[in-house]
Amino acid sequence: MFACRHAPLKVSPEVEQLLVTHYSEPDRAYHNLTHIAEVLGWFDLVAEEVGWDAPVDVYLAILFHDAIYDPTAPHGDNEARSAKLAQRHGAREHTAALILLTARHGKVSRAEIDRDAAHFLDCDTAILGSAPDAFDAYDAAIAAEYTHVPPDAYRVGRRSFLEKMLVRPRIFLSDFFHDRLHAAARANLERAIARL
Repeated sequence: MFACRHAPLKVSPEVEQLLVTHYSEPDRAYHNLTHIAEVLGWFDLVAEEVGWDAPVDVYLAILFHDAIYDPTAPHGDNEARSAKLAQRHGAREHTAALILLTARHGKVSRAEIDRDAAHFLDCDTAILGSAPDAFDAYDAAIAAEYTHVPPDAYRVGRRSFLEKMLVRPRIFLSDFFHDRLHAAARANLERAIARL
């Protein structure tokens, strides 16, 4: 289920079933098994073209980073709970630290993280630079996960996040992703903001 060409380990059947159960929760329109598979695809590309310094830690961070996902939870709680879940199942502190960084998408600078963290965060946000139809499907799926939020409040919050990403000099932290996806991400973000 969580195999990829450069997977540095095989997770146990128990952990695999636990993750499948979490990522298959019915209210997940985007933060689901498809998202994890897409991020693992980027993990493979980085492994082949750049390399990972701590591939086991990054791989486990990908598997666990959205394991706990409740859109009604306080900011940072999902990431903290996902990090703890990973550690309960054998992940090192470095994996937990990577997961915690996902609560700071759009706020992390290149200077404060190492290259594995930059590539990991970029793998997670690579959808921003996808083809327009894939980006639009992602944008609609995020909206579906937040139907509990009044529409006006959702638009304000979503616009704020998208605008914060757009005004950054670099949407992606690593050169690998910046060179490949920056222009497409900028166009997608501008289009999404315009329709809010």
